[in-house]
Amino acid sequence: MKVVADKDGLHRTHLPLRSGHGRGRLTTHRSPAAATRGADPDTTTTFSVTSGALSMSAPVSASLGSGAPGTTVSGALGAVSVTDDRALLSASWTATASVTDFTTGGGTPPETIPATDSGYDPGAITTTGTITATGTVVTLSNSPQTVVTGTSGVGDNTASWDPNVSIALPASAVGGTYTGTLTQSVA
Repeated sequence: MKVVADKDGLHRTHLPLRSGHGRGRLTTHRSPAAATRGADPDTTTTFSVTSGALSMSAPVSASLGSGAPGTTVSGALGAVSVTDDRALLSASWTATASVTDFTTGGGTPPETIPATDSGYDPGAITTTGTITATGTVVTLSNSPQTVVTGTSGVGDNTASWDPNVSIALPASAVGGTYTGTLTQSVA
């Protein structure tokens, strides 16, 4: 058998006849160089999508106004936001709120309004990205209560609300400026 390369890169093989006499038939084979000339090249391309943290922001302070014993004071707390930069395929989170007892003066029992006399209403919630945010009106206490839940999230998302906080002032409340600490967190 004899292999001959022609001008287009094809190799032609001459096969002998069965009897061993004369020229055989021609067969065509592509050389490796000729086979790759017409192929489209592929490039494997990679990149990374970064992920961050789950965080919450809230006002540093808020004043709810004033009221007489036996009435209720209430007011907007200010913008509260959850930012979920974890870039998850299935994202969910829970925002909670708790409050200390409110005290004035020396914080004696007559100068204390219990945390359970206060309420938290998230109100309307605005979101960005893919997340379903649901608010819950709660009576606050010293223990965390769920106030907003984020479910069915995909990728990064945010939720913002301006909660209304109310305090039922007992008829026996002593005059003064009361202070308590409202703690909100997300997990």
